[in-house]
Amino acid sequence: MNNKRTQLTLFIPEQDAVAIEKVRKEYNPEQYKLIHAHVTLCREDELDQIDDVMLNLEQLQFECFAINWGAVERFSQGKGVLLPAIDDNDVFQKLRSTVLKGLIDQPRKHEPHITLMHPRNATCTDEIFESIQKNSFPQQITFYEISLIEQEIGEKWQILKTYKLSTL
Repeated sequence: MNNKRTQLTLFIPEQDAVAIEKVRKEYNPEQYKLIHAHVTLCREDELDQIDDVMLNLEQLQFECFAINWGAVERFSQGKGVLLPAIDDNDVFQKLRSTVLKGLIDQPRKHEPHITLMHPRNATCTDEIFESIQKNSFPQQITFYEISLIEQEIGEKWQILKTYKLSTL
């Protein structure tokens, strides 16, 4: 059994993360301790050929991009809470395809989101959800880098390597 997980992640820049991290710390402290606020770009099942993925990342020529965010939503039978991306997010899907080029011909469509309460280690109530809805979250976040991260099951995620996106 593999006791490590690897993912590609877009961490929320510090200036955009204040309100998000405040909610995560208050309502999902366990997840808050494990990993900073982020958007998962590629999950571990897509990274079986990690050396080839890293080669794609080393050769990556992709510009910084923004994602627009909607109102908070509950998910997983109402236990979890997330900020969903809105609009078409074609740039996010193109980045996924570029990173997985030569490995997965047609990557599944993964909808970008920011998890505020993970149902694995938190449970949202109607009262908590009403409180979360009163917060003001960023309507748009620009991402400047991709992080390759790894977790020993149950431990804090560690950044193994960061890949910068190009700026204009």
